[in-house]
Amino acid sequence: MSKKFYITTPIYYPSASPHLGHAYCTTLCDIIARGKRMRGFDTFFLTGLDEHGEKIQKNAAAKGITPQAFVDGVAETFTSLWSTMKISNDDFIRTTQERHVKTVEDIFSRFVKNDDVYLSSYKGWYCVHEESYWTETQVGDEHLCPECGRPVEEKEEGAYFFRCSKYLDRLLKYYDENPTFIVPLGRKAEMVNNFIKPGLNELCVTRTTFDWGIPVKEAPGHVIYVWLDALTNYITALGYGQEDDSKFKNYWEDPDCEVVHVIGADITRFHTIYWPMFLDAMELRKPSKVFVHGLMMMKDGKMSKSKGNVIPVPPLVEHYGVDSVRYYLAREIVFGQDGQFTPEQFVERLNADLSNNFGNLLNRTVSMIAKYYGGATPEYKGDLNDLDKGLHEVFNKTIAAYEVMSDDLKVTESYAAVMELVSAANKYIEESAPWALAKDPAKADELASCMQHLSSVIFLAGMLLSPIFVTKSEKVFDQLGVPADKRTYENACTFGSTGGLVVCKGEQLFPRLDVALEVEFIKNLMAAPKEKAAA
Repeated sequence: MSKKFYITTPIYYPSASPHLGHAYCTTLCDIIARGKRMRGFDTFFLTGLDEHGEKIQKNAAAKGITPQAFVDGVAETFTSLWSTMKISNDDFIRTTQERHVKTVEDIFSRFVKNDDVYLSSYKGWYCVHEESYWTETQVGDEHLCPECGRPVEEKEEGAYFFRCSKYLDRLLKYYDENPTFIVPLGRKAEMVNNFIKPGLNELCVTRTTFDWGIPVKEAPGHVIYVWLDALTNYITALGYGQEDDSKFKNYWEDPDCEVVHVIGADITRFHTIYWPMFLDAMELRKPSKVFVHGLMMMKDGKMSKSKGNVIPVPPLVEHYGVDSVRYYLAREIVFGQDGQFTPEQFVERLNADLSNNFGNLLNRTVSMIAKYYGGATPEYKGDLNDLDKGLHEVFNKTIAAYEVMSDDLKVTESYAAVMELVSAANKYIEESAPWALAKDPAKADELASCMQHLSSVIFLAGMLLSPIFVTKSEKVFDQLGVPADKRTYENACTFGSTGGLVVCKGEQLFPRLDVALEVEFIKNLMAAPKEKAAA
């Protein structure tokens, strides 16, 4: 199995400040990247901004500033959010950066030279919000964008077109040979039935009605259309076509490196149809997988500033802690499916999993080791009874399940499995009854075995949760007494490795929340943006 991994978020369009919906995708990618690094993978994690296009130019004009000043300001809000959420990205690509601009210009020139693009004119129905042209059939009698439902306008302009027909057969062949290229699997049928079978048009790749974009050297007045510009970020960030292309060679050019794009459903067509064609034209490999995540919905639909139903992230993190917010995003909504956020679900999830389950297990175990053994965890001497054997079996099954599901990007299911291990350990306490064992000198070995089994489970659970718990996993290890140089995935997966360590009871990591009070707090957070907008 390859030990190299390259994961990307979509590069976000900086038309407005980010919110919890933006944080969702990036946080899940961060959890995946951290999990890979934990397991020893050479991992590169990219996120960034798509900063060109007509919408940006219009938004900047409305504010009376330059497009560059506009995107610079919004970029700061994104990087601030990533800092708040403790995102561990290795690079932050912006399509206005010189490293990107020059490479895209060179790519376009290559397409011109190889007759992959040709100059013509385009007439169709254009949606500024989606940066897309649509046919008469697609917009219907009401002339609404089929993607976002906004009104479209009829435009005609000179443009370059990419010859999709030249690469369509190769794309379909790649689909057939790589059945898990698009995940969830139903997205492939959607692309084939909705876009390819009805007749795939050649793709418009330049514009002349605005100038906020990368200019075409061969045709003054043309700027490179947003998708040819935006999609190439995945390779320009690695140094493709640049003096230092070592990262590109290490990740993209290595056929054994797994390359994963995580995207939202609204940009599936561009990533699974046009991007592979562009790569074919550049004679480059295609990504291993395009994973389409679901939406974080509110009761009144998709989270958006225009609806006034966004949740500001900084006060949520400040109040509950970044680990709790990250845990909710990973655990509550099945990655790859749509899910709904409610204040009640948020508070109940934190109470059930973090306070009642994991936090309770840690507190009870550390307290018992301190009480019965003066703080020194007993050495592992094997599984002494059926209860021990049962918990040890769940321990091993959890490691196997975590690795398989993690490699399949089943983030939610991975952490459900970890919590099942924690639940099994809490059940093990009730069935083993260590308080009764402590009263019977003949049961001394069983009591010692019980403490060792519990500490081993907590060490493993803390390690597997460390991609989520970016601050509190270290506190878990502190309480178990695990030395800094022993806080490794391999050590945590070794049953009994906590033997002889001296525990140190610390603060309660996940105090139980008052449901009514916390629900009210979150509702007030949600109301604050509406009040600000109204003012």
